[in-house]
Order: sequence, then C-alpha cells, then structure tokens
Amino acid sequence: MISTPITRGLAVLSLAWVTTPALAAQAAPPAFNNNCRTCHSVKEGDNRLGPSLHNIYGAKAGSSTTFGNYSQGMKSSGITWDEATLDKFIANPEQVVRNNNMKPYKGIDDPAVRKQIIDFLRSQSAGP
Repeated sequence: MISTPITRGLAVLSLAWVTTPALAAQAAPPAFNNNCRTCHSVKEGDNRLGPSLHNIYGAKAGSSTTFGNYSQGMKSSGITWDEATLDKFIANPEQVVRNNNMKPYKGIDDPAVRKQIIDFLRSQSAGP
C-alpha cells in the first residue's frame, strides 16, 4: 500500500473515530433497540411515549422536567436508577413501581439482555 499524506490522515481519522468513547457509545445495542426503542430514546430531550433515557443512570426516578407523563407511582417512588434497581425494573416494572405507565411492557427475563441494556444506559449517562 502506498502511504501518502491523505491515506495517513484517513487512517488517523478512522482510528480516532473507532476509539472515541463518545462516538462509539452512540450505537444502541440490539437489546435496547428490540425492547426499549419503541417508547424511549437516549437522545437528550427526545421524549416519546416514555421519557428520554439520556442521563438516566444515577438519576432519581420521575424527575425529568422535560417529560410530563410520569405515573404518580414513579414520581413518588424515591428510586435512584443504579444497576440493581434498573435490573429489577427491566425484569419486572410492576414489581418495582406499582401502577407505572409501562403497559403493555411486562419485563425481560434474560439477565444477559438486561445487562446489555443497563450497560448501554450507563454509557449514555454522565452519572457514576
């Protein structure tokens, strides 16, 4: 292969793109797309049927000021979205927050799928 300033520059740019966490974190895994994307986005302010999940990790449940359709149960739950709470909620939302607005979603049994979703949500959050 012939090395020119252009090919070297393209190589550096492509390497930077692949290794930049902010860019790499943008692609949602199939676990999120197949289970969450219909009602949720991770783009800041992109509320759908459910609230945007941008910065959800470490946030208090029902606290986004840009989403106005939280259930009373969610607003008064006192939950902070950490790994354990997200895992329980994604597995069975009604068991964690009674009378939530997540219908008809019933939960995900597979712990590996839940883990992929949680890891993705963490990557889209400024929290811990």
